[in-house]
Amino acid sequence: MKNFYLHYFILIHLLVLTSFFVFFSVLIHNREADPNLSRLERIEKTRVMRLITTNSINTCYWYNDRPTGFEYDLAREFADFLNVDLDIVTPGRNNMFSYLEQGKGDFIASGLAITKKRLEDVNFSIPYMTVQQHIVHHKLVFGPKNIKGLNLQTIDIPRGTSYQARLEEIKNSGIDLNYILHNNIPKEELIRMVYNQEIKFTIADNTIAYLNQRYYPDIRIGIPVQEKEYLAWAVNKNDSQLLEQMNKFFLYANETGILNRITDKYYSNIENSDLFDLKIFHHRIKTRLPKYKKIIVEESMKYDFDWKLLAAAIYQESHFNPNAISFTNVMGLMQVTTVTAEEMGIENRLIPAQSIKAGIKYLDKMVKRFDYLEDEYERMLFALASYNVGYGHVMDAIRIAEDMGWDGTKWQNLKAALPLLSKSKYYTKTQYGYARGWEPVQYVERILTYFDILKQKKIY
Repeated sequence: MKNFYLHYFILIHLLVLTSFFVFFSVLIHNREADPNLSRLERIEKTRVMRLITTNSINTCYWYNDRPTGFEYDLAREFADFLNVDLDIVTPGRNNMFSYLEQGKGDFIASGLAITKKRLEDVNFSIPYMTVQQHIVHHKLVFGPKNIKGLNLQTIDIPRGTSYQARLEEIKNSGIDLNYILHNNIPKEELIRMVYNQEIKFTIADNTIAYLNQRYYPDIRIGIPVQEKEYLAWAVNKNDSQLLEQMNKFFLYANETGILNRITDKYYSNIENSDLFDLKIFHHRIKTRLPKYKKIIVEESMKYDFDWKLLAAAIYQESHFNPNAISFTNVMGLMQVTTVTAEEMGIENRLIPAQSIKAGIKYLDKMVKRFDYLEDEYERMLFALASYNVGYGHVMDAIRIAEDMGWDGTKWQNLKAALPLLSKSKYYTKTQYGYARGWEPVQYVERILTYFDILKQKKIY
């Protein structure tokens, strides 16, 4: 009898809780669907803004269980600008506009080009980037030399993109080309198919094409098929208040350097990759890195570092060669100096485990010297530059940046100031004098390139 009353008691409470949650869900739904609230008012009332985007390396992807990517970072800044939280909705490229129309998201940020057809359905923000469509092909495939060379060729593209509209224009000009439309297949996947020679040609924006060339060094970026197009965010036609705030944000992001900083983070130097070096790197990820992965992971965890970033730094230092010795007598996987080895307490710089321990411990020391920097990412870039050229020279470059009226806490400004250390006009006024300041800039940029590749790879 006691069990009967216990079960009855639990059942009644479950029914009450279920009724409460149903009521609460209806209440929330009605609040969000209130026709008297504009989109911006709903965002301000709920304190949540919903980003509609695609899951790709150029827009938004998850790394270490956190969202990242160009469009996400920019949208995150917009949410901070409005002082609201950001939710991510990824319905697939073909469903983004229907989600926007149905109110399942507040705006689209997914590398959208402004086109006449799209302007019939949505409004666009101020453009934040100019791109150019290019043919992408394998290095063993002869790419067309001009638009006329597309005659009788077949090109694979995603459905519903601005590429489709451009190829229609080319066809209508008298070029007899064929194109195959793919549903919900990302542009990056088509580039991979080109790399594997499953398809002959595809089209991609220059930013997408050059970034993917890091991962697939055998692809080639061919002729442009369009002069330029503008990328912007999209909102519903009746969301004028949200659009106004969006445009205010882009003006603010331009004035404060936010847009340049995020663009630099994801697209810096992508057109100047050394394809031969990248092929070697891809090979040594398989043949050399696995030997040292365990110790790299273990030492990185001690300092809460991303082991893949540290692996990228080690490759830049020694190409994963434990016997590497430079002309200045720095040695080992992390090219540790004699002084640093003594300071970090190691005896033999050519022993991989000792070199890695000393190098990571010293890098942590550099990171701590920049603990006044709020941004963890910026802090690491300053530390890496110091690891390469020395802390004193980096501090000299920071002072030069500040004398120029630049924000000395931003990597974008530091990498502009560092090369000035090689000019007498500037280094004669510094504490530590001349330095080949372009080298730490190249050093950090290469590490970030290797790191980006490692983030996309599964390493055993």
